[in-house]
Amino acid sequence: MTTEQLDVTDVIVETPSEAVDVDVVPPEIDLDDPSLYLNRELSLLQFNYRVLDEALQEGRHPLLERVKFLSIFFNNIDEVFMVRVSGLRRQLAAGVVETPPDGMTPSEELAAIRRDLAPMLAKGTACWRDDLCPKLAAEGIRVLSYRQLKGHQRRVMRRYFEQEIFPVLTPLAFDPGHPFPHISNLSVNLAVVVGEPGKGRRFARLKIPGFFPRLLRIPEEDRAESYNALGPDSVVGANFVWIEEVIMENLDMLFPGLKVVAAYPFRITRDADLEIEEDEASDLLSTIEESVGMRQFGSAVRLEVHEDTPRNIRDMLAENLGIAPYLLYTFDGPVGLAHIMQLTDVRAPELKDAPFIPHTSRLLTGGKSIFTAIRRRKNILLYHPYDSFTPVVDFLLEAARDPQVMAIKQTLYRVGPNAPVVSALLEARENGKQVAVLVELKARFDEENNIVWARALERAGVHVIYGLVGLKTHAKLCMVVRREPDGMVRYVHMSTGNYNAATARVYTDLGFFTMDPEIGADVADLFNALTGYSRKVEYRKLLVAPEGMRDGLITRINREIEAHQQHGNGYLAFKMNQLVDPACIKALYYASQAGVKIDLQVRGTCCIRPGLPGVSDHIRVTSIVGRFLEHPRIYYFYNNGVEEMLLGSADLMPRNLDRRVETLFPIEDEKMLHAIRDNILRVHLKDNVQCWRLLSDGSYERCASTPGTPPLNSQMWMVEHRGIWNGDA
Repeated sequence: MTTEQLDVTDVIVETPSEAVDVDVVPPEIDLDDPSLYLNRELSLLQFNYRVLDEALQEGRHPLLERVKFLSIFFNNIDEVFMVRVSGLRRQLAAGVVETPPDGMTPSEELAAIRRDLAPMLAKGTACWRDDLCPKLAAEGIRVLSYRQLKGHQRRVMRRYFEQEIFPVLTPLAFDPGHPFPHISNLSVNLAVVVGEPGKGRRFARLKIPGFFPRLLRIPEEDRAESYNALGPDSVVGANFVWIEEVIMENLDMLFPGLKVVAAYPFRITRDADLEIEEDEASDLLSTIEESVGMRQFGSAVRLEVHEDTPRNIRDMLAENLGIAPYLLYTFDGPVGLAHIMQLTDVRAPELKDAPFIPHTSRLLTGGKSIFTAIRRRKNILLYHPYDSFTPVVDFLLEAARDPQVMAIKQTLYRVGPNAPVVSALLEARENGKQVAVLVELKARFDEENNIVWARALERAGVHVIYGLVGLKTHAKLCMVVRREPDGMVRYVHMSTGNYNAATARVYTDLGFFTMDPEIGADVADLFNALTGYSRKVEYRKLLVAPEGMRDGLITRINREIEAHQQHGNGYLAFKMNQLVDPACIKALYYASQAGVKIDLQVRGTCCIRPGLPGVSDHIRVTSIVGRFLEHPRIYYFYNNGVEEMLLGSADLMPRNLDRRVETLFPIEDEKMLHAIRDNILRVHLKDNVQCWRLLSDGSYERCASTPGTPPLNSQMWMVEHRGIWNGDA
């Protein structure tokens, strides 16, 4: 699609150019009424259904991309149980009586999750079994059952089992002399039934080691005789078999002298949401480290079995694991389908999205110093993954090597296992810079990576801080202090996303370089508050949570109401990941009642109900699920033409506004503000290919193009026009 085909200044909800009647007083409606709010947990499931639908829709994505979406769906559902369901069960056990704004009790939420999730899981399993598997086979990628293997292949796999798998397996008996074994979180296991002469049937549990690939590569039948003993990883080809099937078919080696009656795969999910009493922890790093290790021992919150598993085996597992009937899920296929992500490693470019080279702005090319580029332009915008993440790493590397740089301060939330940003910080310390890093140890499911990096930074002499008691530090900030002829200058990078080079290729995020002295002073004050003691709650330009962000946003929403009452042209456009906070939702309801037109693009959980007469008539909510994970937070206020835009790390959720250190920063460069508004925000609002629209009942429907309107996939438009926001396209 070319720019001639799409007028990027056009917007779904036009900002009114003429005054409208604002004298209509909305009827008195109780905005605390639970019927005005969607349930957070059920909205999260709706998001995961949108992910699943990307796998279900033939022709929307290449085949292996559909496999990727199905894997992501099953992985997301694992997290739903580890975090959300486990939290609800803790509330239930504690007798919590306080309900969310929608009024559902924990028991009602758990029942509703079961009701909504069961058909999704059935669809996901059927998609794999009946749709993706046959189509993969037609493309030469075959996931075979063990019974489909031919003679040489079976002999090869038995030899591999004997040489590689058998030595590490540990069958654990369960009888009066052997207690029921511990079963770790998300592990795939076999419930093995054996017959012993004179003693009847016995039961054993066999854990499938997680360090083997779940899908083992196997050779073609005509090549199997020369198969290398090194095993499936050395095979070139695209034939696979599930490892549990290989083990099940060779159990006779593990139980000599006994008859193997049957074996049934099963899997459990445990509560993995860490609860840390920070004020009682003498060493937070060690406490987090110990707690991560305890994840394998959280209470069981789900049991998955194949539908052929007999009732007595199901009951025995459920009883010993303390699993209630509503937490038992049966599947007509493999358990733990998230592992099919392994198939996306197959070399089949024709079955994947076409790659593209991220753009590097001409402002940052030609061997120019990044500091020189920032001084010349004052502000530089990056939009990942369409813009390369390399300039962010280069910014730190140049700072590490520049003799004029005195200090670097940075927050790290999720940086991943291989972190070039951390390498640059270590180099800076080696070169004698003052380096201070806040490593957020409580970043869920990234704790282990962050512990590793925290220890590495500490060993290098970096000042490592773990944040404030009771708060997660979610803000994305980096500040470089440089000596220049006119004094010390602060160069700042702020972002809506993490300093993670890997996720920067698949998450869409906005990054911002500036040398604005007031923003620099704000960031310095915030770092001082994080590393030392400070009661600072007001900043020059930044909105900072937990002190003033909610009030700052609601004040701006109220300002839009006043502007609309005077001029009739009120307009708000917010793009975020989650919208849950009741106070912010209520403020948006007030704005809609006053006639302000509101576009909300919320990727995931959204608790606002659009389109309710007299409450949210003027609110439109959309969600984009596509090739990349939508991750920016953009808050736009028309303000009678004196437009204001805030970017940052915070979603509108109580956890972000009350229990996290978050920042929102202004885009005051008028040219840049208009570029984000017209070339990013409005293009996403116009999407009619990957976009879904939220209905007032909480369900979603795909946005369809109107007659005469060309299809617009906003993410692909960004790929084709990367750099336009900096005037490079």
